[in-house]
Amino acid sequence: METKSYKNVIIGFGKAGRALAKSLSQHGEEALIIERDEAMYGGTCPNVGCAPSKTLIVAGHKNLSFTDAMKTKYKVREMLHNGAYHGAADEPLVSVLNGLAHFVDAHTVEVAGTDGNVTRVDGERIFINTGATPVIPEIDGIYNSKNVITSEGAMELAELPERLVIIGAGYIGLEFAGMFRTFGSKITILEPHETFLPREDDDVSAAIFKDLVEAGVDIHLGAKIEHIDDNFVQANGEKIPADKILIATGRKPNIDELELQNAGVELATTGYIKVDDDLKTTAENIWALGDVRGGGQFYYLSTDDFRIVNNQLFGDKSRKLSDRTIVPHSVFITPTLSRVGLDEKEAQAKGISYRLFKMAAAPIVKTKVVQDMRGMLKALVDPETDEILGATLYHEDSHEVINLVSLAMKMHTPYQILRDQIFTHPTMGEGLNDLFQNEVK
Repeated sequence: METKSYKNVIIGFGKAGRALAKSLSQHGEEALIIERDEAMYGGTCPNVGCAPSKTLIVAGHKNLSFTDAMKTKYKVREMLHNGAYHGAADEPLVSVLNGLAHFVDAHTVEVAGTDGNVTRVDGERIFINTGATPVIPEIDGIYNSKNVITSEGAMELAELPERLVIIGAGYIGLEFAGMFRTFGSKITILEPHETFLPREDDDVSAAIFKDLVEAGVDIHLGAKIEHIDDNFVQANGEKIPADKILIATGRKPNIDELELQNAGVELATTGYIKVDDDLKTTAENIWALGDVRGGGQFYYLSTDDFRIVNNQLFGDKSRKLSDRTIVPHSVFITPTLSRVGLDEKEAQAKGISYRLFKMAAAPIVKTKVVQDMRGMLKALVDPETDEILGATLYHEDSHEVINLVSLAMKMHTPYQILRDQIFTHPTMGEGLNDLFQNEVK
């Protein structure tokens, strides 16, 4: 067995890992990236996640056929995939080893290569960046059906399914529901819970539910899924026909083959890798970055994980995971749902006082321009400081506008600044002028 030694070993070619490898090389340190799947250089987002899925969503809105949309998606993915690979691998002190890694001890991993060879790798520091993978629930027949797919499989379909059944009404399921509905698929969502989007305010979830139904999406709440076959899903005694069955019931850390116990790396109660404020694991020389460490599974959080570790290695050690208190996120349904900070449901549960500002999206001129007047805007403001506690935006381009609110919160800016700001016209951003004049008494 061949043995190699490196100062830095990165398991997984995700965003945080490749950015770290590049930085290490630029600081004169060698780094080895181990990746089990050559198709996943760059991680989930550029290959099977946000970038390809959003490319398809945009293509649907442009009325491209599903075939042409998939061709566009493959072009985008190839550009991002190649850019991710060369952005790290072309660095003079970065090496790439393809294969499946498992820990022997806290400083040693063995890598089973695709060529059948096993390489032992010793590392002074080891960084785990293996991401997350879809959860497959225990449903009768799910492993036998030839038409069951995950979100990753949905990105590889050769033809549009005429009838798509989606199990799970979470954010991923809803994004795919809207996308495939735009291309013309008949969509049925089966959600085991009785409440639709329980983490959102009731008025927001009700508006989204209404808009999806009016767009032709059939949503079954409280669905007891009894059996999955090749061409149907049986739920509550009813057989629902399906050409494809998309499982969208959450994700779990991609750690099954790592044998973390050999390295003394412990898991949190969530099942993800336990980390401290510096993203160190319970093994002194091992860090975990990206989705595998739990929390929000967003590309930009993986980027920030890199910043934290990079700052610990080469900076003033000031960046901490606990500093990450204001994080916006968006769900790319149509229109887009975006949030940052507290909503009413959370503020009430925590006993936090707030002033509520709320309005429909329809009065904003840009909604007439794009011919989509659906949605609403909500914001919570601290009654003593006038700082924004949080916002929920459900409207066209909310994924852009939410960054303005997030920045204002980060800078502790009073809401009046956004209320009186001069925005370009016609844009959705100028809706913030009106929102912060519409206090609900």
